[in-house]
Amino acid sequence: MARTAQSPVRRHAAHAALAALLAAAGLAGAQPTADSAWAALQDGTIVLLRHAQAPGVGDPSGFKLGDCSTQRNLSEAGRAQARGIGERFRTQGVAVGAVLTSQWCRTRDTAELAFPGQARDDPDFNSFFGDGAREAAQSAAAAATLSRWRGPGVMVVVTHQVNITALTGIVPASGEAVVVRPKAGGIEVVGRLHP
Repeated sequence: MARTAQSPVRRHAAHAALAALLAAAGLAGAQPTADSAWAALQDGTIVLLRHAQAPGVGDPSGFKLGDCSTQRNLSEAGRAQARGIGERFRTQGVAVGAVLTSQWCRTRDTAELAFPGQARDDPDFNSFFGDGAREAAQSAAAAATLSRWRGPGVMVVVTHQVNITALTGIVPASGEAVVVRPKAGGIEVVGRLHP
């Protein structure tokens, strides 16, 4: 059966609807408290962090990966949110062993403001918003990277909503994180850290 093309906005809405249906049906698993999610941040766990607030959806026409002036970027509120995320990790005493980020400016900036000097680009976590043909292969590569993490410390991956949703079924808000841990054959969701 041929798959019809779907606009990025419709695909985003479909992902959000799927996550809501899974939650309503009880298939998304129990929703642990934020405290239990923070407590789970031990060696070998992973935080999938959606970039901080960047007004808009997708990127402007003429977007260029290496040119921040052509991209949707963090607002001042987003920059403050990113700094606050890093401060929360520090006050919670979370040992961050690695920080990976997509190559988009809004993810790099979030990572640098939250975890200065720790971020390393990983194109497996680049956005595929508007290019669904890349979703399956890229999500498989991202999942393979996640499955290898054992620490020391927590790995933070600063990425995009579509990537996190593809990996977990969860549609996070800007600055929200999903805590996961590797398991045989993939990852399991441990909890969520709300912005």
